[in-house]
Amino acid sequence: MAATAYNQYFESEILNADPVKLVTILYRAAIEAAGAARRNLAAGAIRERSRQIMKTWSIIHQLMQSLDRTQESEIRRGLVALYAYMQTRLLEANAKQADPPLEEVQKLLATLLEGWQVNM
Repeated sequence: MAATAYNQYFESEILNADPVKLVTILYRAAIEAAGAARRNLAAGAIRERSRQIMKTWSIIHQLMQSLDRTQESEIRRGLVALYAYMQTRLLEANAKQADPPLEEVQKLLATLLEGWQVNM
């Protein structure tokens, strides 16, 4: 029952959110997925670790796709490069079963989230 209420609240929040709020929701979800991947790595839960890494990768992909392609700004180019770098690090973490790349991606995402929250 509580999970259903939470899911309804979360769905409502997403459907009514402005673009900036949606980006912050995506950053939070990616940070949480990266953290879950790290916890699963430490616990030796290989399948769940991989699932959480790929969830993080997919969220970053969505963030990259949401960038305005009509604007070739320095900020956009920088974000595309940073997102691609984070995706590479996630694949490395998965292949090598290593925590440092996951930790790095989680920290980068947290820094980006802070920047968005300043603008809210």
